Amino acid sequence: MVINTVGAHPVTPYSIDMREIILIAHNVRSAHNVGSLLRTAEGLGALKVYLTGYTPYPMHNGDVRLPHLAQKIHKQIKKTALDAEEFVSWEHRSEVTELFTELRANGFTIAAVEQHSGSTALPDYALPAKLALLVGREVEGIEPEILDLVDICLEIPMFGRKESFNVVQAAAMALYYARFTK
Repeated sequence: MVINTVGAHPVTPYSIDMREIILIAHNVRSAHNVGSLLRTAEGLGALKVYLTGYTPYPMHNGDVRLPHLAQKIHKQIKKTALDAEEFVSWEHRSEVTELFTELRANGFTIAAVEQHSGSTALPDYALPAKLALLVGREVEGIEPEILDLVDICLEIPMFGRKESFNVVQAAAMALYYARFTK
C-alpha cells in the first residue's frame, strides 16, 4: 500500500546542506514515537518518511483500516507529531526490502542507525549526497535479516552507562548530523 502526503520544505538560512535525506522507520510499535519521528524529520528537512512493516501510520484518504482503529492510532500519532504528519511527506509500506531496491535505484545509500559489531561511528562516516536512514524496533533493534540488506550500519557513540538511545533520539541525532555535516 502506498500512501503519500505532500509536504513542502522551505529553505531556511540554516539549510547549509542540500543533501537528500530520507527516514525509514521499520517495525516501530509506538504511535507516540512515530509522531515524534514525523515531527523530528519535518523539522530537520527530511525529504520523506517511510513507515514500514507494522509501524503505525496516520489516517489518510482511502484508508482501509477499520475506522475506529485508524482514528485511535491517528490520535496517538498526532499527540506528538503536532500536525507534522500534515507537513512532511510520508508513505506506508508493508515491505521494506522492496523500498531498499527502489531507493538504491534512485541513488540512495541505505544506512541503519544501529549498534552492530561491524558498525561505523556516525562522526567517522563520510556522508553521501543521498542518504536513507533506517531506524527500527525500540528494544530489540533492527532485525538481523534487515541489517544484512543495508549498505552500512552507523552507530551513535555512547559515553554514559546506558546502552542505547530511544529510537526518536537516535533518529534526531542522525538526521541532524546528516543535515548539518558537509
